[in-house]
Amino acid sequence: LPTYAFQHERYWVEAPESAADTATDPVDAEFWDTVEREDLQALADTLDIGAGDTFGDVLPRLSSWRRQRKEQSTVDGWRYGITWKAITDPAPQSPDRSGVWLVPVGAGHRGDDWITACLRGLTERGLTTLPVPVEPSTDRAELTARLARAAGDATVAGVLSLLALDGEAAPAAPGLTAGVALSVLLVQALGDAGIDAPLWCVTRNAMGVSPAETVTDPHQSQVWGLGRVAALEHARRWGGLVDLPGTVDDRIAGRLLAVLAQSAEDQVAIRERGVFVRRLSRLPATRSDRSWSPRGTVLITGGTGALGGHVARWLAGAGAEHLVLTGRRGLDAPGAAELQAELQESGVRVTVAACDVADRAALAALLAEHPVDAVVHAAGTAEAGMLAETNLGDFAATVAPKALGALHLHELLGERELDAFVLFSSISGVWGGGGQAAYSAANAFLDGLAQYRRARGLTATAIAWGPWAEGGMVADAGDEERLRRRGLTALRPERAVSALHGALSGADGTVTVADVDWARFVVPFTVGRPSALLGDLPEVRDALADRRPAGQSAEPSALREKLATLSEDERRRLLVDTVCAHAAAVLGHSGATAVEPDLAFRDLGFDSLTAVELRNLLTADTGLTLPATLVFDHPTPEAIARHLDGELTGGTSPDEVSVFGELDRLEAVIGTAATAEETVRSGVRRRLQELLAQMNSAGEQHTGSADAQRQLEDATVDDIFDLIDQDLENS
Repeated sequence: LPTYAFQHERYWVEAPESAADTATDPVDAEFWDTVEREDLQALADTLDIGAGDTFGDVLPRLSSWRRQRKEQSTVDGWRYGITWKAITDPAPQSPDRSGVWLVPVGAGHRGDDWITACLRGLTERGLTTLPVPVEPSTDRAELTARLARAAGDATVAGVLSLLALDGEAAPAAPGLTAGVALSVLLVQALGDAGIDAPLWCVTRNAMGVSPAETVTDPHQSQVWGLGRVAALEHARRWGGLVDLPGTVDDRIAGRLLAVLAQSAEDQVAIRERGVFVRRLSRLPATRSDRSWSPRGTVLITGGTGALGGHVARWLAGAGAEHLVLTGRRGLDAPGAAELQAELQESGVRVTVAACDVADRAALAALLAEHPVDAVVHAAGTAEAGMLAETNLGDFAATVAPKALGALHLHELLGERELDAFVLFSSISGVWGGGGQAAYSAANAFLDGLAQYRRARGLTATAIAWGPWAEGGMVADAGDEERLRRRGLTALRPERAVSALHGALSGADGTVTVADVDWARFVVPFTVGRPSALLGDLPEVRDALADRRPAGQSAEPSALREKLATLSEDERRRLLVDTVCAHAAAVLGHSGATAVEPDLAFRDLGFDSLTAVELRNLLTADTGLTLPATLVFDHPTPEAIARHLDGELTGGTSPDEVSVFGELDRLEAVIGTAATAEETVRSGVRRRLQELLAQMNSAGEQHTGSADAQRQLEDATVDDIFDLIDQDLENS
């Protein structure tokens, strides 16, 4: 044994104590506040203490009460809401005037006074606008050709879409408005036409900035859901979403121009009283003496599915007398008969009906047969697909069960007084999700419909859920772990039902319920594009704060300047040390010495999330635009350092120097072979031809890599992560 003391390194996290760590638990605070007030009656009511109860009787009740309150406190921490934050008017400025702004507009609406006022206001302020009329029946190829013709040889500085205003039914996509269908095709066609200018989509009175505002057309909110996904999938050519009021005057036009000129905010509402930006914020739990409970007949659409089943069990035990469960297959759906029998054993009457809620006539017949006192609309499908590869038919098929079903319920129930009209929405409609454009659009519509109903005095509650466990959005343990690594913990059904009950008791209009580890979630979510929507959450600000090791400069120019004063060897050592320091930081090691420069990232313990974090740190430190697949392309710290050296200095890499040096030497040697015998010269020619063939083959592989890189630009974050993980496993 060595004679010196053993050296130890602690590997578990010892986070510094913060105010949040030392804050009193609200459950404990409430209890001890009651005790300090010596409010015996309140304590007795809370714990149901009778005059003859002993301490042995009270203790179990106190323990049960505390567990329940801590459980409720956990659920309350999952509540978020959308707010519209007033900002100072953007500085008067104009967008890029070096080219033309294409303005796609529904052909039948081009002459509308509102659209004319928008175009006139922008033109008078020096913006060159070119209206592009689009017929509702236009398909993707035709729209691509029309945009290309409109652009011609001119530089396209931006695209301002006014298509969303067309509320007529889309000819080729049942269930969609022409405005939504054409907006989908526009995103696709701009990519097909090679137009990379930023796309801004405009709606009119589609967002309720304040409770006093009325949403006039919830269909336009689908374009907002679509846009949130387009921002993730096509970050380079996405501008943003702007909602305008019903009247466009000089002030509104000036604000619109200023919004188009900036890039910090991409979800904006412009009103007479100012400019507002969309934000996600924590929503306090609402305490009410009224605890909502069901009565009479409750309709649950999608009632034979996993989510519907969990809700049905809760309603059966909470007082509902009759449950009507719908699904496309009725009792033929897997587990439907067993669910019916289980619910009937609890004493509630159960009707399981085969009904597609997107079929208005079928739904009308069902409601006529079973008049309802409350509705829970949980039907829906979540088919994934990249926006660029989704045809309108598939898009409409995903939207219909949620959006069209909700619209039919709203229209058929009309002014009927209901105890609850609950719409099961999704976080994909709140902040988007790669590969979920149609699903996001459908869920954004549900949120808009809830606002539309409440503005008219009708009951409505839209809950944007995070993923549910036990058969919800999470099919198995592998899916649950994948989501957890992305920062989303699947909701246990009993806790989700508790959140549902809280939303109904508190009379919430729209609420988001999700268990999010923001520090883990926000890094991959903002890989391609910053998110102002999430920027006001304290956890997000902390996660995106500078995480460089002590002594590292936050200014990219500082590293460049330092490298410029160093020799080649010193420069390479500094870059290796920098990469190792950042790699150690994201892995949680105490210093750069824990990372060996020549060891593969796979062996260091890197996964897709840490790979992206390392890329982000190096991007911030160097000022370079580095790909999300940096670790995939350069599998060791030394390899990344060599790559950074070449990018920062603009010099030739050592590998290239070596190749050209050998070619120079080969050229000199070949000169001596000119006088050799023919057999020797023939052998030299054959070898050179073989080398040339290898070079051509490598070039073809490089071209394939370039094609792959272009595909990566349109890939979702999950696609990139899966690619990185696969390479780390196989390399």
